[in-house]
Amino acid sequence: MKHLWTWSGKYFGYLNGNELRTHDGRCVERFYGDEVYDSNGYYLGEIKNGNRLITKRSGRTSRKSSFSSCAKMPSIAKLVGYAGYAMVSGYKDFPGPEEF
Repeated sequence: MKHLWTWSGKYFGYLNGNELRTHDGRCVERFYGDEVYDSNGYYLGEIKNGNRLITKRSGRTSRKSSFSSCAKMPSIAKLVGYAGYAMVSGYKDFPGPEEF
């Protein structure tokens, strides 16, 4: 299990196999390499600096295969946030888990 935070430092959840899950166990996206896509195959963001989620403003024009939502897993303790990083040009912060 790899814990992940948004670029601004908010704890998002964790990586379970190729699934991005919120701390309360919801499966919201799927990873293809370091890029994350929603269940309809649209780009949502990527991992940078090892454990931070960020979204390229221009997005990606290619789509990945859609997938059906996976089963909810048990909740884990919500970890504390970190200090945010300065925003990278051409990117925006990844949405927080409450937005999914």
